[in-house]
Amino acid sequence: MGHDHSHDHSVALVNVTQPNPVPPRFGVHVANGGLDVSVVARLATHVDFCVLDLDDSETRYALIPSNEGIWHGHINGLGVGTRYGFRADGPWDPDRGFFYNPAKFLLDPYGRGLEGSVDMSAAVYGHIVDENLYPTSYPFARSPLDSRGHVPCSVVVDSRFPVAPKPRVPWEKTIVYEVHVKGFTKNMPGIPGELQGTYAGLAHPASVDYLKNLGITSIELLPVHAKCEEPFLSERGLTNYWGYSTLNFFTPEPSYATHSAQDRGAQAVVDEFRGMVSILHEAGIEVILDVVYNHTCEGGNAGPSLSWRGLDSDLYYRHTNTVPVACTDDTGTGNTMNVDNPKTMSMILDSLRYWADTMGVDGFRFDLAATLGRFATGFDPKHPLLMAMATDRTLSTAKLIAEPWDIGPGGWQTGNFPLPFSEWNDHYRGALRAFWLSDVRSLVEGHGASGPNNLATRLAGSRPVFDHGTGIGRGPRASINFITAHDGFTLADLTAFDTKHNWANLEGNRDGSNDNRSWNHGIEGWVASIANMTDDEDDPVEAKEAIETTSRRRYQTQRNMLTSLLISAGTPMILGGDEFSRTQQGNNNAYCQDSPISWFDWNLTPEQLAHKDFVRWLIGLRHAHPVLRPDIYESGAPVPGDSIPDVAWLDKTGAPMPTEGWSLSDNRVFQMLRSGVRWNDRDALVIVNGTLDEQDVSLPTGHGVDWLVCVNTAWIRLDEGVQPGTDPLALSLSLGQVANESIVTLRPNSMQVLLSDIAVPPKR
Repeated sequence: MGHDHSHDHSVALVNVTQPNPVPPRFGVHVANGGLDVSVVARLATHVDFCVLDLDDSETRYALIPSNEGIWHGHINGLGVGTRYGFRADGPWDPDRGFFYNPAKFLLDPYGRGLEGSVDMSAAVYGHIVDENLYPTSYPFARSPLDSRGHVPCSVVVDSRFPVAPKPRVPWEKTIVYEVHVKGFTKNMPGIPGELQGTYAGLAHPASVDYLKNLGITSIELLPVHAKCEEPFLSERGLTNYWGYSTLNFFTPEPSYATHSAQDRGAQAVVDEFRGMVSILHEAGIEVILDVVYNHTCEGGNAGPSLSWRGLDSDLYYRHTNTVPVACTDDTGTGNTMNVDNPKTMSMILDSLRYWADTMGVDGFRFDLAATLGRFATGFDPKHPLLMAMATDRTLSTAKLIAEPWDIGPGGWQTGNFPLPFSEWNDHYRGALRAFWLSDVRSLVEGHGASGPNNLATRLAGSRPVFDHGTGIGRGPRASINFITAHDGFTLADLTAFDTKHNWANLEGNRDGSNDNRSWNHGIEGWVASIANMTDDEDDPVEAKEAIETTSRRRYQTQRNMLTSLLISAGTPMILGGDEFSRTQQGNNNAYCQDSPISWFDWNLTPEQLAHKDFVRWLIGLRHAHPVLRPDIYESGAPVPGDSIPDVAWLDKTGAPMPTEGWSLSDNRVFQMLRSGVRWNDRDALVIVNGTLDEQDVSLPTGHGVDWLVCVNTAWIRLDEGVQPGTDPLALSLSLGQVANESIVTLRPNSMQVLLSDIAVPPKR
């Protein structure tokens, strides 16, 4: 089909007359007094490089084809700031996966800058749609509507300053903190209004000081790649808040930049992002990006043609082998990236290198990472894309974190990723929620509960999950230990809601997980004011006492879970706000809530402030004492020069836990003794009481030293056991001292962490 210009307005046509070799890299780059242009469109019959002038008129440069399906050219006189897109003509056969339509102004898959947003209207679809954006015919009929003006354009940008060196925080010292750029700083005190909710706001001293004071080493940002709104959300007046709907893999989302940067254009947005990374680096904080390479915002075959679909749909997306073809959907979004194709793999790798090298980021958390290790036949830990990351000089030294599942066949792959990946450990999440929430609820209701086996396995680093096959050698850091994440209840809501309350999402509360293992401790929801709760009560005093008792129990459960997290072998990840018991009022799927449901409320109650102090102390202890964060799997035998095992598991009498005892509910009172000799540190003793009764526990002999009680989750406030200003490293008698071989009493459903009063040196 010929190249149709009948829809064009203010268009100049220019041929690239000077033959030149195919540029060595894809995209549009400044070179030799102009721009090198290179884009893949294997079956196209004609591709134009379309430059938008200041008056929005369009100049088209006909690109030169190559035998490999790469269209290229060099355009003299253009440089940084050039606004552009592509138009590709070729076969229109949606039943075979071909969507060429020269009426569509397409983003550069490799574009570094972005201006404008998608107007989700009929014009952005390659096929003809009705007013509800559904196809008017099958097979689809090619749309004559020009999409220019309804879609963003790509912009040529450069890197104007160096980013501060990467902190390179060792895995064993890493504390990951997951937040949304906007939600974290939207209402943060001390940040000027024009910076709140932005990249610059995240780099403001108020934000940096908060992170440093808490002890965070690595901030993990929900997606910051340029995103697109989904029509079904826009119809409801909602928004794609989390951003798991990628419009471009190389461009930072412009709406998270300050308004002044957005007004100045794409270059200023890039500068603001890079400046944020640089400032966080100077503070010793790493930046990890949650990245979505498993799918794009273009959806299934009936979705819009914004970039990849209009250039080479069959290259970028995995399809069925049927006619008509359908997009394979292993992601639940309508499409799946075709990571079998070398050029698609190359695009993902080039994007990762760009963010790591040019944008300065320190690591990546891969959304639905099982998709990135998929052949058409299923997941393989030796997939070329995973192997390429593992062997790349830049990427192999970054922090690579897999969300090790998708919804495709065989999509659950926890533990099966190769070095150097770490993985979100859903076994850990489930075990901690079960032991401290659903099991305790079961006991309250007069039923049984599990023994300590699953919890103990997680405290020890989940070795059975990660120490096998291609993952051997990763050690405990392979396990990203977490209780909560953006997807699901916050920690506070886990303790306050039996069921999800997602009504604000306007989906009839049908969305979001039903498997939460949460427990409201007897009263559903958080009460903003006791007065609100007690107005209609027969006995306001009794109601007030019930609420206060419930609140204390909830905070104690939260302390139990966070203490478990921060003394476990592995890499802890804290959901931002859990340190001060942030609530989303029971919404466990706030993906579409750009609202106070998702934004941090920094007006903290005395109870929230006390909770934050407790968490800061826990993090400080972990930083100060390597015995609380072992970076190798322990053997259960003494290391050379030691007289006790590197780790010992004991019952409440101080005797070794019998093998048959691990499954018994009676042993929900147990002890973990870690020797500090290997770490040149103090010994650590963790005592767990997962029962409803007060328990007397006999301390083990160990090295024969006395103990200091560093953590007791029954403390309502930290100063009940720790004097303000106590140094987590230089622990002394400012903490409660317990003589060796004595008995310690634990409150119901609580735990304690003890450190020896001295470090025992190894015997020479």
